[in-house]
Amino acid sequence: MQFHLNGFRTGNPEIAEPSEQDKTSFNPDSLANEVDVLVIGCGPAGLTLAAQLAAFPDIKTQIVDQRPGPLLLGQADGVACRTMEMFEAFGFSERVLKEAHWINETTFWKPDDTCENKIARHGRIQDVEDGLSEFPHVVLNQARVHDFYLEVMRNSANRLQPHYSRRLLGVHVDGAVCSAYAAPSHPVTVSLERIDPAHQGQIETVKARYVVGCDGARSAVRQFLGRVLRGDSANQAWGVMDVLAVTNFPDIRMKALIQSAHEGSIVLIPREGGYLVRIYVELDKLKEDERVAGRNITLDRLIAAAQRILRPYTLEVKEVAWWSVYEIGQRLCDKFDDVPDADVAHRPPHIFIAGDACHTHSPKAGQGMNVSMQDTFNLGWKLAAVLLRRCAAKILHTYSAERQGIAKELIDFDREWVKMLSAPLKSSTDGEGVDPAEVQRYFVKHGHYTAGTATKYKPSLISAEPSHQHLAKGLVIGMRFHSAPVIRLADAKPVRLGDASKADGRWRIFAFADAQAPSARTSRVRGLCEFFADSPQSPVRRYTPATADIDAVIDVRAVFQQGHRELNIDAMPQFLLPTKGRYALRDYEKMFCPDLKGNTDVFDLREIDRELGCVVVVRPDQYVANVLPLDAYADLSAFFAGFMLPAA
Repeated sequence: MQFHLNGFRTGNPEIAEPSEQDKTSFNPDSLANEVDVLVIGCGPAGLTLAAQLAAFPDIKTQIVDQRPGPLLLGQADGVACRTMEMFEAFGFSERVLKEAHWINETTFWKPDDTCENKIARHGRIQDVEDGLSEFPHVVLNQARVHDFYLEVMRNSANRLQPHYSRRLLGVHVDGAVCSAYAAPSHPVTVSLERIDPAHQGQIETVKARYVVGCDGARSAVRQFLGRVLRGDSANQAWGVMDVLAVTNFPDIRMKALIQSAHEGSIVLIPREGGYLVRIYVELDKLKEDERVAGRNITLDRLIAAAQRILRPYTLEVKEVAWWSVYEIGQRLCDKFDDVPDADVAHRPPHIFIAGDACHTHSPKAGQGMNVSMQDTFNLGWKLAAVLLRRCAAKILHTYSAERQGIAKELIDFDREWVKMLSAPLKSSTDGEGVDPAEVQRYFVKHGHYTAGTATKYKPSLISAEPSHQHLAKGLVIGMRFHSAPVIRLADAKPVRLGDASKADGRWRIFAFADAQAPSARTSRVRGLCEFFADSPQSPVRRYTPATADIDAVIDVRAVFQQGHRELNIDAMPQFLLPTKGRYALRDYEKMFCPDLKGNTDVFDLREIDRELGCVVVVRPDQYVANVLPLDAYADLSAFFAGFMLPAA
């Protein structure tokens, strides 16, 4: 991380200097009358959004929740590889890696061929394929994820903290907002009721520019919008319990998918700490329109079902930290904002829903928490860009367009996965049902979904057509920027290239150099740097305020083909050694070289054209927005002109 830019500071560099907003200290007993963004709900989606908006001192954000305080015990636990990449952008991936349980391998169990009343292992695979991500799939209690986000918020310049014990009563949108882009400054009015004993029944009113409902599957915000979760139920009851147990089952510290002949299935997830384990247990088939609550399923019944499925192995439960029963369903809203399809051309959205408020999944694929956080990571930078007048408000329509489509794809995958886990097993006497080998093949084939790396956004004003995709075949437009190891030129430090993309709302441009030495006058990457520095059409010059650092809006990095010992830093383009801050200090962290030890050259890993090089434009949420030739200056300028506003 970088610090000391504007003068030497002692103490923790992760704690930002307080902003003007913070000079009036946080008061849990009152809400501001007016805010830029009001977030409803302190779940994973809400905290991801609040933590991202906290990075902007000029944006006034408040987040409220009905609960009396922070979550202590969460239901979700799976953290996908893609989510770990996002955690790195927020600065706490290393803490998660240290505390979490790593899912390295997955095992598959089926009825023993010699005795169908016993189970036997029939498969064992690597959980995440090599090269898919620089981060593993891990498991950590949702409450700890919340803790890390809350710390990011507290450390921000605005010292953002949630206001708890607030129940949403109503959301009203000014009628003028429904007819034009020129809306009132704070068009959304929200009414909240205090439910803490000291202020029981007190009503608070907040006016906001934007409201985001992250308030779960029973979302009050969604209901005020008139949106409906539509879908179906698998009519299948499952139970889940987090237990401390004594067992002779050999894969108790592995992720395991266990299918018995007649007693149902188990999905076993080892938890953090070395002892705790989560067990999902298949229970009863439900009738049409039947609710699982009507079955009065007890904890003892859940434990007994797990014990029967695990035979011949034993399971002696010593303590249950948490348990629940549920029915599986996949449901989805048709839109994730307040604008009817017919009005998209006429006005921007002002109210959004995210996470479980607009899509629900089964827990089997571990997508719920991960997809919810990706929703608001997609939305947060867009809200910030509009509020800071960097981008036109029309980009806000891309939130629903992008995330609703992705949610539908994941629900389709989840539905098929649950169907396979709950289906009766195929046998020699019954040709119907599912072969356990099919389950393993499906898991392997769809590993990109469970890792969170399958997301691909369709072309839009912020995701270009793949006209020049051949220049970087491994950095696909619309998909997340697939990081790779590199060496930083200035200090020879091995780093991950993707780690340059932080949750700070900035666009990144990675210039992958052509074959010529970057010191040569004919070098294409040198020509690009001169364009960025000097041309009136340069997006860096056009969209960066005159008083801001040159990389405040668009952060340009270069990756050369030569080894780091072959280049002289003083011969590099001066644009890549920008002066910044109150003392005009040089930033030496804009240039990288391949890591030539082993087979880790980024140009080979990401199939980048070595002769021509290329420009890769990366959005603030780490997704590739465009790939262009190094000398396609007009196309690069036109891309940003499609949605950005010139600096004042």
